[in-house]
Amino acid sequence: MAKTTFSDAELLRYSRHILLPQLDINGQLAIANAKVLVVGVGGLGSAAVQYLAAAGVGRLLLADHDTVELSNLQRQVIHNEQSLGLTKVESAARAIGLLNPEVKVEAIAALLQEPELDALVAQVDVVLDCCDNFETRKAVNQACVNHGKPLVSGAAIRLEGQLTVFDVRHPDSPCYQCLYDVSGGETMTCAQSGVLSPLVGVIGTSQALEALKLIAGFGEALVGRLQLYDAAYGSWRELKLRRDPECGVCRGRAAPCGEH
Repeated sequence: MAKTTFSDAELLRYSRHILLPQLDINGQLAIANAKVLVVGVGGLGSAAVQYLAAAGVGRLLLADHDTVELSNLQRQVIHNEQSLGLTKVESAARAIGLLNPEVKVEAIAALLQEPELDALVAQVDVVLDCCDNFETRKAVNQACVNHGKPLVSGAAIRLEGQLTVFDVRHPDSPCYQCLYDVSGGETMTCAQSGVLSPLVGVIGTSQALEALKLIAGFGEALVGRLQLYDAAYGSWRELKLRRDPECGVCRGRAAPCGEH
């Protein structure tokens, strides 16, 4: 059943949101009634889920098959030394329970395969791609296209990050496959190339922001725009993205206005 009112304690907790004219009480209710799937609770996911939980997202589905290791703690700030050996989703669920016990968390300690992934995407409002492997990113994108769900995509490596939103509800939005239509896997990983710890926080919290914009319907989401962040210089660049009319995943959609 959808939430229609807040308790006095909730009104106090979310008062700084409710004061914003872009959100107000209706925006906060939309957040409280939202379901969000976060794929990956490592560096990006650690930052994203903390802000989604603090913001009052009603239900968080967290998917990650890895366990917490000591090398994670340099950047995966939702975990701590008491989390070592736990699954990342269990560790994150515990932290969220301490931060905001009103948020319902479903912890999925598995590498999502197509049938389960498809079923999960079908039931949520927004998906955050915070994972670190190309095959999972492709599978998440396919499921989001199948069900018309917005996908907030982030990545960070070394001192560079990127952020965009794929939303096939918009006829001119590309999907992930439009940009990265390659057959091989990703060649760089944090374990091989390194990553600056605050960088994943910058990108992960930005993913949470984009998700809240989509849920509450304020501002302009990064649909058709790719933001590139250079941590060494503190600079952002923005590129316009176009659909690939021959994309093997999303080409069956209606053509955007002016396209023949």
